Amino acid sequence: MTPPPAPRKPEIMSPAGYWPQLRAAIEAGADAVYFGLRHFSARAKVGFSLDELPDVMATLHRRGVRGYVTFNTLVFEHEFPEAARAIAAVARAGADAMIVQDYGVVRLARRIAPDLELHASTQMSITDAGGVRLAQDEGLSRVTLARELALTGIRSILAETGCDLEIFVHGALCVAYSGQCLSSEAWGGRSANRGQCAQACRLPYDLLVDGRALPLDDARYLLSPGDLFALSQVPEIVQMGIAALKIEGRYKDAEYVALTTRAYRAAVDAAWAGRPAAIGRKQELELQQVYSRGLGPFFLTGTDHQAVVRGRAPRHRGLLMGRVTVVMRDRVRIQPEPDRELPPLKAGDGLVFDAADWRSPQEPEEGGRLYRVGEQPDGTVELQFGNGAVCFARIRPGDLVWRTHNPDLDQMARVFTGAAAPVARQRVRVRVTAVEGAPLISEWSVENQPRISVRVTSEAPLGQARNRALSVDSLREQFGRLGNTPYELAGIELETSGNPFAPVSVLNRLRRDAVEALRTEQSRPPAATVREPAAALAEVAGEAPGRESEPASAELHVLVRTPQQLDAALRLSPSSITLDFLDFYGLRPSIDRIRGAGLVPRVASPRVLKPGEQRIVQFLLGLDCEILVRAGGMLRALTSAPHRPLIGDFSLNAANSVTTAAYLGMGLARITPAHDLNAAQVADLARRTGAGKLEAVAYQHLPVFHTEHCVFCRFLSKGSSYLDCGRPCDEHRIALKDPAGRAHPVMADVGCRNTVFGAEAQEASRHFETWRQAGIRHFRLEFVHESADEVARVVRAFSAALSGGITPLQLSAELAEVAPAGVTEGSLYVAGDYLQLPVLQ
Repeated sequence: MTPPPAPRKPEIMSPAGYWPQLRAAIEAGADAVYFGLRHFSARAKVGFSLDELPDVMATLHRRGVRGYVTFNTLVFEHEFPEAARAIAAVARAGADAMIVQDYGVVRLARRIAPDLELHASTQMSITDAGGVRLAQDEGLSRVTLARELALTGIRSILAETGCDLEIFVHGALCVAYSGQCLSSEAWGGRSANRGQCAQACRLPYDLLVDGRALPLDDARYLLSPGDLFALSQVPEIVQMGIAALKIEGRYKDAEYVALTTRAYRAAVDAAWAGRPAAIGRKQELELQQVYSRGLGPFFLTGTDHQAVVRGRAPRHRGLLMGRVTVVMRDRVRIQPEPDRELPPLKAGDGLVFDAADWRSPQEPEEGGRLYRVGEQPDGTVELQFGNGAVCFARIRPGDLVWRTHNPDLDQMARVFTGAAAPVARQRVRVRVTAVEGAPLISEWSVENQPRISVRVTSEAPLGQARNRALSVDSLREQFGRLGNTPYELAGIELETSGNPFAPVSVLNRLRRDAVEALRTEQSRPPAATVREPAAALAEVAGEAPGRESEPASAELHVLVRTPQQLDAALRLSPSSITLDFLDFYGLRPSIDRIRGAGLVPRVASPRVLKPGEQRIVQFLLGLDCEILVRAGGMLRALTSAPHRPLIGDFSLNAANSVTTAAYLGMGLARITPAHDLNAAQVADLARRTGAGKLEAVAYQHLPVFHTEHCVFCRFLSKGSSYLDCGRPCDEHRIALKDPAGRAHPVMADVGCRNTVFGAEAQEASRHFETWRQAGIRHFRLEFVHESADEVARVVRAFSAALSGGITPLQLSAELAEVAPAGVTEGSLYVAGDYLQLPVLQ
């Protein structure tokens, strides 16, 4: 076990979509700001240009704030030259770190800018000590953990690795593990791993249980979690030794950034000083008002599936102010909430009427700005709006009334968003050497920034004092007048010889010169070694595995999830059968059956491995069979022990030849390309990687959401976790019906995590011959809720296509007839204007 790092004050790390948010974060007291470029960022709609980057970094550094560039998307093959140039520009601009998702980018960045600090993005889906160690092995110095971890698990990861860990403490939660959501890719061709999330999790769904709709009342948005709020957990987090507390929100406005940063700044400062934190209902209400879908610590304090998703609404709600009691022609009356700490309603407030229990989720909600508020003798409150602002016919008694906007908070935020002078100041210390008859020497240094120090001296030697000699008090009086500068005086040391005297005018000039010198020094980017991008890229490209001669025959691998599917697969004699069962304890007899039939057994690992689940690794190793590896932590653990071949799955997100080579070098025999690639990109990757190194999925229901939140537990039990849910997943089949009428199957895994699968089967018949010509010879077919007969027909159709018995067109027709909910090209679709740009030869 690695000794934990020495305690240190954690960073407050704030988001910045653009300049207004960046400036708000600085003034509200952020230690670090993270932001994206216009490309290679998981928030593709916001960000800075490369030309702006030097100015961004100078602005941050002048204020003693670190700047982290989010480079956290998967990079496609043809983008590598642009990515290489961008990495070089990031390093030259003086970025303090780059936040990355793609291990190919990690290896490229190490070659281009060896001094540039790299941090693992939460998009890497790191949930255990093994995943952290894998990142450390690759040269990453900090890891942003998945948001689904509890503080107890985070504490154990820190103790085992000693790595700098970063955790989210506030803001929107994704229902799926970051880096493991394919819904946007599957249903809209917009990859979340490429910064183009379409937020399918915020849509309403119907829940089908064993084929019948289950009434959900007001929980139609059953994949839309509340927002993280960990202000009360800050003292424990600070005590643990976490490196950074991260606030989500690069799409949020400057007011949100200012007020959330201010709140967590105050909480961390209090906890670090050992003072009781001034965290109360007032602070929670302010943050809930500025933006929330309902706040809570959620997974940080443990698993409670009843709390994570309320499901009433997918968007900002603010504060619940009451319920409608009477609807009149031009006004309404409400019964206010009894919470005495709620700021009362007033003219100018923005309201919305929430009728989620009866109105169609697709209908727009009623709401508007208050014109007049009148308290009534019976305790109700009468609300009037501007002419035509609200259609009162669409409001009814019982509707909830939410205050979505309070102008008072705008005023509070304006201290930071509209600051004419610096609000957040850097503490500086001054060391003065005053010798009679010699120039005065002053050395100014910024606390917590050892490299920022300037030396300023007087032009003339100091004379002899007749009345008042130079003293600490006189220096503090003049040097402390830092006015509108971003500095404040923290302390002075004075060393004297003789009886020196310095005029006030000299001290004032020294102060002004020191401030200017500090600003210049802080604005200067640190010296960085940056290699020529093209040369570094050529070196990385040369590390790709050598091409192999194409074998004569193809191999068909079948993945099954039910005993009935296994029975069918055994009769079909594929090259291997992969077991992806909910219950691990049923694996050994099934493996014996596969071996007894003369076939190769494989077992699929979980996509997530959390602290306390390491017994799963030992169990898998004890099965003595091939393993389909789905998590970086699992890969690190399995490769540390001798074992049968390991095949990397799509969830490792290998989207280019550099990342593929990296994973193969870690001990994988083969790897499945990321599902973010279209069919043409898969073929191109095969040509670059070599025959036999890829295993392509030719039939599957795309796993669109992989989530810690258990829909079975939430809606089919009263329990909070697997300990008290009664395991309804053993007895029922469920599916989520989307607004388009498609029913998407949901399955639980051994860790009680849920995967939502696409309704239609994604199949590759149109690209089959292209793939084979590219050298792919390992094809996998994956089944979810298919019957034994459907499994048999699909496998036989692919076997016939591989042997030349049927054409790809006939294969396509057969699959369309067999698949329970139809077929689709899905993520394999190749747009007509798609261009393959060969880069790494």
